[in-house]
Amino acid sequence: MKFSYRIIIFIIAIFLCGLGIAASTQADLGTTPISSLPYVLTFMTPFSFGVTTIFINICFLIFQILILRKNFRKVDYFQLLVTLFFGVFIDIGMHITAYFKSDIYICKLLLLIVGSAILALGISLEVYANLLYVPGEGLVKAISFKNKNFGKTKVLFDFSLCVLSIILSLAVLHKVEGLREGTIISAILVGTFICLYKKLRV
Repeated sequence: MKFSYRIIIFIIAIFLCGLGIAASTQADLGTTPISSLPYVLTFMTPFSFGVTTIFINICFLIFQILILRKNFRKVDYFQLLVTLFFGVFIDIGMHITAYFKSDIYICKLLLLIVGSAILALGISLEVYANLLYVPGEGLVKAISFKNKNFGKTKVLFDFSLCVLSIILSLAVLHKVEGLREGTIISAILVGTFICLYKKLRV
């Protein structure tokens, strides 16, 4: 696959990830686990979801560098550029999906399902492009560098982010914001859709 073609697929993938996260969040049933921390920060700061996502992902990139040290590849610094695009795409996605918000619970679930399907497609294309990762996924790869168990590390990482988000939300806002049943449903659906897309490609 040509390098230019991979870049195009990767940009589409990041856009779909941003749109999927936005749609899942606009369902108002709780955001995705990986976005729980930046979303909680939107309730504490004047910044948009996209801006807080950029900030958190820069932190993830710094942690990667600290963990990998000499094993951190120079090409992975481009994750910073990916982060900027990702944050912008999330804010664009929030504006697009705002028109589909509803107070009806079944409609909320439908938007959550659609958002999870879009996010899973974005992740699948990101893997297919085999170019770079958003810093969150890069940090999981860095943590699992020695034990090679990406799957378990990913689950523990997402769980830790949710716990940290809940603690921060309770400490500052004195209530849980941004995490609900949709957070768990989204985690299950995204994994399910990724497996489905993988089978459809075969």
